[in-house]
Parts: sequence; structure tokens; C-alpha cells
Amino acid sequence: MLKDFFQKKRKYATIPSERTKREIPEGLMNKCPKCGTIQYSKELEKNLKVCQACGYHHRLNAVERIQMLVDEGRFFEYDSELVSENPLDFPGYTEKLERIMEDTGLNEAVITGEGAINGINTVIAVMSFDFFVGSMGSVVGEKITRAIETAQEKGLPLIIFSTSGGARMQESILCLMQMAKTSAALANFNDAGGLFISVITDPTYGGVSASFAMLGDIILAEPSAKFGFAGPLVIEQTIRQKLPDNFQTAEFYQKHGQIDKVVPRKDLRAALTKLLELHTVKEETV
Repeated sequence: MLKDFFQKKRKYATIPSERTKREIPEGLMNKCPKCGTIQYSKELEKNLKVCQACGYHHRLNAVERIQMLVDEGRFFEYDSELVSENPLDFPGYTEKLERIMEDTGLNEAVITGEGAINGINTVIAVMSFDFFVGSMGSVVGEKITRAIETAQEKGLPLIIFSTSGGARMQESILCLMQMAKTSAALANFNDAGGLFISVITDPTYGGVSASFAMLGDIILAEPSAKFGFAGPLVIEQTIRQKLPDNFQTAEFYQKHGQIDKVVPRKDLRAALTKLLELHTVKEETV
């Protein structure tokens, strides 16, 4: 009827039923934690997991970062057989490790190995926050130390991507020793003339920031990456002062001379290539 034809259309959206919601594939959409923009996960991945609306850099796991960094995704992994045990018989630690390994598909919070960046062979270590919040235990320290020593033996440059929630308390003094061990290995590497580029990603705190993450010959960081030894709340309560809003961000540290440059993810491979080319001795052809 004409009455029905000219009836005003509803201006409100229909809320999907629970059944409809269940039919939407999990992980299809992704909401930006900074600006709230909802994007297709595949589109986000094409943009290197950087929000197209506000530029927020979503966290990457170690595998994702290696794939977008090295030539053709080709990477020779070191020490993949090393896994954490429970030397202090900390209650529940073994079960937690097993569960995290199953959930992430990783054996530890760092992957180390060798790959080429624009044709330049490089030793690379990449930490992964999704494995025990990137905490540094004895195996993490051992793998990074071995990577440093291998770079020295082969005369290759070294790049370490850091992200961490701090030391792994379940290993007590054994994890704290890794700060000194990795730092000593880097001192030897430096004395041998090796190039170490440290790339800080969000977040990097505790023992990692107090050791190898801040010992780079060149220190880069992704935009808005937060890092430091203690968190801002702890510092405010200790000094009883209000901290700046951008305190402990990459931009704050660059302004105060603690890092060399803030580099967006889309420009990071090119920036690393340029640095490696500048510091790599090329053999002359006759």
C-alpha cells in the first residue's frame, strides 16, 4: 500500500543478535587502543600493524618483526633448542612456561639468529613481549650473549630489538646475573670494533633497559615507545613530583639526548640499511 511505501525509514541501526556475533570470524577486526578506530586485521597487517588513523604502533611478536626486516624473510636461527627450566622449583613456573610456549609457539622471549638486511649479513636478536611479557630470564640472557659472541667471531654487525616487562622473578638472582653477562659481552664486542644498533620498542622496562638496550653505539626507537628502569607511577611516588605527560616516551628521550632517533616502522628497514652501509667495510673489486 502507498501508506507503507511512504512510511519513514528507521534511522537507527539494528543490534546484531548473539548468534550473528558468533558467526563473525574471530580476529577479523582490530580496534586501535589509542584512537579507537576499527580496522580490518588484514589491512592493519599490510600497514605493518600501524594504525592508519593515528599512527599508533601495535606490538609485533618476534616472528612478525623478523619477517618484515630480513631479505625475503630468510633467517638462520641460533640456539632454538634452549628452553627455560625451573632451577629454583618456583611453584607453578614450569606449568606457566608450558602454557606460554603452547599459546605463542615460541620457546623463549627472544629469537636470535642471522639474516641479511638489503644484502648485508647481520646478527639479529628480537624480543617478544607476548612470551612472559618479554621478561629476561637465564635463557634470554644466554641467547643474547651467544648472539653477541657470534657477531664478534664472524665480524658481523649486531641489532637487538628490545621489549620487556623486566626481570623474571621466578629465577631470582639467576636472571639478574644476565644484566652483567650481556653487558660484559657487549663491552668485549665494542673493544673488538663491532657495531651494535639497539632498537627499542614498546614497552621496555627493568633489567633489559638497564643493560643491553641502552648500550648501543646507535640507539633507535619506534614512535611513542615507552621505556625506562622503573615505571612512572613508581617514580612519582618516590620523588613525590608530577612527571611530564610524555615522560619515558621515545620522543621525550630523543629531546633530552638519550637516544639518537625516533624512526617510524615503515622507515625502519631503510634506516637500518643506511646505518649498516655506512659502517660496513666493503671489499674492493679489482
